[in-house]
Order: sequence, then structure tokens, then C-alpha cells
Amino acid sequence: MIKHYIEAARLRTLPLSVSGIIVGSFVAASQDLFNWLICLLALLTTTGFQIISNFANDYGDGVKGTDNEDRIGPKRAIQSGVISPKQMLNAIIITIIITFIVAVSLIYVSFGKEDFLNASIFFILGVLSIVAAIKYTVGNKAYGYNGFGDLFVFLFFGLLSVCGSYYLFTKHLNFEIFLPAFSVGFLSVGVLNLNNMRDRESDVKSHKNTLVVKIGSKFAKYYHFSLLIASFLTAFLFILLNFHSLIQFIFILAFIPIARHGLVVYKNKIPKLLDPELKKLALSTFLFAILFGLSVYLPVIL
Repeated sequence: MIKHYIEAARLRTLPLSVSGIIVGSFVAASQDLFNWLICLLALLTTTGFQIISNFANDYGDGVKGTDNEDRIGPKRAIQSGVISPKQMLNAIIITIIITFIVAVSLIYVSFGKEDFLNASIFFILGVLSIVAAIKYTVGNKAYGYNGFGDLFVFLFFGLLSVCGSYYLFTKHLNFEIFLPAFSVGFLSVGVLNLNNMRDRESDVKSHKNTLVVKIGSKFAKYYHFSLLIASFLTAFLFILLNFHSLIQFIFILAFIPIARHGLVVYKNKIPKLLDPELKKLALSTFLFAILFGLSVYLPVIL
């Protein structure tokens, strides 16, 4: 049974979920404002949010019948019957409780008892993150069924993840930190868009009106390429604004597999063949987070 819950947690999505934390942490470290405990708690909190989202996605699509024989990709837990809807609901509640405790610990370590305003703001953001993770597919007004998934992924995986983690360390924001936040956000939306391109036909039958369903496969590809290009440009601009050494351009190496991925998407005519690209783009985003972080941090220590 534990094996089925681990599979439902979709471990392959976790590197993507922590990419923003990695970037925000590296930028803070480059300013000598890093704290290992904050970093660890932020990583655990974000991982918790992602697992809640994955469990809720399995539950929401499972009870609505969206996960059916037409769906491309691995079978989900409720769809295959290895976990019942009630068991999955219990797993969601337990994960929420654990993640909430970790998130409160993170807020306390970052702001202590004195900074009530910032602590309150991040407490609210934490609650909103949990709500957003659940409401993607759960409920009659699930935003993932109305084409708003892309926006929420950009906000939570990009802006909140990078800017939020950076703020936990530094207690301030500036314009420049939004550039790498955009980069991570664009790539994260790219993963969702790829997923929705793969599942377009089954989503149409299930009345899941993702952005891909709304704009069609052709424009979904154009949208996908725009996300990949925009991610590169915003990261490149950040490095130009903070240029110290040529070593800072090592982040470009991450865009080699991303460019190859874009070529595969361009040539694709069979949606189910996009499934392996999900893992490739997610891992490429994680690679980007590491290399971009080093691009920012290495000039400081060399």
C-alpha cells in the first residue's frame, strides 16, 4: 500500500517543484544572506505542497472520471483502484497537516516572534498555496478545468517560489529577483502545457477545458516555444544586469536539452509521444535552477 502512495506522490514532479527554492536560495547566498535551516524547511514545505497537489489531482480527476481509458500516461491510483477515493482524501488531509507544521516552522525560523506582519503574510501565502494545490482539480469550480492552471503554476512555481524563498532569507525584494522567477515560472508552465498537449483529446471528452483545449494544438505549440524562449531571455537579462564574469553564462548549458526538447515538440504529430518529454523538461528545469544558481554564486566565491 505504501508503494501506491509513493507512486501517487509522483516523485518525478518533485525536482520541478523545488527549482524555484534553489534559485531563490542561491541568489540570497550570493548576497551572503543564506541560512541552511531556512533552505531545508523551504524545500520540505514546497515538496509538501507538491505532494498535496499530486494527491488532490489524482483524487479530483479520479472521482470526475477524467482519468479513464482514454488518458495517455501512467495510470493514476484512483483510476486503477489501488487507492480508494476515501483513502486518498485521508492522505491529502495527513499531508496537509504535516506540511502546515513544517510551513509554520519555516515562518518562525525566518521571522521569529517579533516580525508579526511578515509572519502573517507568509502564513496567508502558505494557506493559499494549500488551497491552490487542492482546487486545481477538486470541486465544481476547479480552476484546472477552466484554463487557469497555467496562471496559477506561474504564480506559485515561479513568483512565489523564487521571490518568496529569496525574501525569507533577505527580508526584502528588488526588481531583478523577478527575472529568474519569471524564468522558472515559464519553464514550469511549459511542463503543464506539455502535459495538457499530451492529454488534449481525453480532456476534451472529459470537459476539462485547459488552455490547450481552448487554443488548439497548433497554437499550443507556439505558446510552448514562447515560454521556452522567454525563460532564456529573462535569465539572460538578469545575468547581464549582474555581470561579473563569463562563468555566469554556464546556465546556458541547461538550455541545450531544452532546445532539443523544443525540436521534438515541433516535430510531434502523435500526442502520446510527448509523455517522455515531461520528465525531460522537468529535469531540465531542475538543471537550469542548479546552473543558474551557480552562475550567480560562483563569481562571489572565486
